[in-house]
Amino acid sequence: MTQDAQKTTHFGFETVPENEKAGRVQGVFNSVASKYDVMNDAMSMGIHRVWKDAMMDWLAPRPGQQLLDVAGGTGDIAFRFLKRAGHGQATVLDLTEPMLAEGRKRAEAEAMADSLDWIVGDAMSLPFPDNSFDVYTISFGIRNVTRPQDALAEAFRVLRPGGRLMVLEFSQIPNDMMQKVYDLYSFNIIPRLGQMIAGDRDSYQYLVESIRRFPDQESFLGMVQGAGFEQAKYRNLTMGVACLHSGWKI
Repeated sequence: MTQDAQKTTHFGFETVPENEKAGRVQGVFNSVASKYDVMNDAMSMGIHRVWKDAMMDWLAPRPGQQLLDVAGGTGDIAFRFLKRAGHGQATVLDLTEPMLAEGRKRAEAEAMADSLDWIVGDAMSLPFPDNSFDVYTISFGIRNVTRPQDALAEAFRVLRPGGRLMVLEFSQIPNDMMQKVYDLYSFNIIPRLGQMIAGDRDSYQYLVESIRRFPDQESFLGMVQGAGFEQAKYRNLTMGVACLHSGWKI
């Protein structure tokens, strides 16, 4: 058995060999791709759109910037970025081709075709040279990466000096009672919604479990700083249900 095969990681609440996780995550998103945007609205009662707008508010895209949106799937962040910037270039990278295919079908994709690239790739091994992008975003994706610290290191590598990292991810509510209420909702309602809307309970059970396994705000801030980013900060959204992390390559 190789050393890599002996290493384990989390797939939701299950412990799996590291070399199996990417394939399992691909299976989840292959399964839910066609209903992903509908399910995001149902799971968050539409609030994910407010969070993504808050991400753009803090990011403040500027004309001519080049964005790499990792785990960018159906293009939500890339479309928002290009609209805010006025003009620029956005590369959407995702491990799962069906997610990119759904993004390409959207009306925004057609209107912005000259400013968009869609690439299948791995967050832990980006197919781009050093110092290639002005902005790196990852939205509700880094918790699905086998080794998030490796993804952050790759983000640092491909950003130009002066470049900006921004991560939007589900997080932990600092209030224990509110966290318990949120957990009751997550574990009891979201998998049922997955079954009703996407015909897939198991994938949404995994998504809920993956949120609970993800580091809290301070722990993840340390990971961002550990990758070399400076002026690293975070902002809680909706009491900490989600969190925005920001850092600069200086």
